Amino acid sequence: MTRALIKVADIIKQGLAKKIVVLAGAGISTPSGLPDFRSPNSGLYDNLEQYNLPYAEAVFDIEYFVRNPVPFFQVAKKLYPGNYAPNSAHYFIKQLQDKNMLLRMYTQNIDGLERLAGIKEDRLIEAHGSFSTAACIACDKKYTADDIKADIFSDRIPKCTKCQNIIKPKIVFFGEMLPKRFMMHLQDLPLADLLIVMGTSLEVYPFSSVADAVSTRIPRILISKKIAGTFKYSPRPNDLVLEGDIVEAVEHLTELCGWKETRLNR
Repeated sequence: MTRALIKVADIIKQGLAKKIVVLAGAGISTPSGLPDFRSPNSGLYDNLEQYNLPYAEAVFDIEYFVRNPVPFFQVAKKLYPGNYAPNSAHYFIKQLQDKNMLLRMYTQNIDGLERLAGIKEDRLIEAHGSFSTAACIACDKKYTADDIKADIFSDRIPKCTKCQNIIKPKIVFFGEMLPKRFMMHLQDLPLADLLIVMGTSLEVYPFSSVADAVSTRIPRILISKKIAGTFKYSPRPNDLVLEGDIVEAVEHLTELCGWKETRLNR
């Protein structure tokens, strides 16, 4: 890993990357204590037996949610903003932003830790939504996370004050369209001079397709527990893969770049 980290640091220090696109998944949040979704035994999907779901992913299925929202709101308590803090991976991306190197960050995560780390809204694409806002599933009346938090943590289904239908956090469920802002990747990727992929299995489409849409001329860097997606199945000559502990890799990379390191208890 060390040799690859040095190569990545050299790209950054030499000013060869000024429009960096970051793709991030659950792997950057698990060091903060959040469960990921797909890891065998420890992942969220493997620990839902108590809810008697027809299949694990039903907890995020819009049709199932309308019929039975209880399992989702039980899971929501574990993922809700305020339960966890950003870690060094989030703050590394914040440093890219502060140094005017971050073109955009695309995240699969719904935990809001990117916002807490200080990633600006115009630099952040929450491809699968987040808990920061909510809306009635019927009349679309808007709510904030704080508006519905008390109900969720009191095991009550949040109901719309206008029409009494269910209020749902603005998280993208299976069966729903991704936010319109996700389409910004069509304008961002031709401009990108470096792609950093962090903590994602690259299994969920269309998010995973972004990693393959950048020019073959620019370096792609994967920082993840294990190699994934086309980094494994169709690697490019400019690919660099850093397998292992993500936070450890990011902290080492920060040091190699000569930046002040942000460390949190983990």
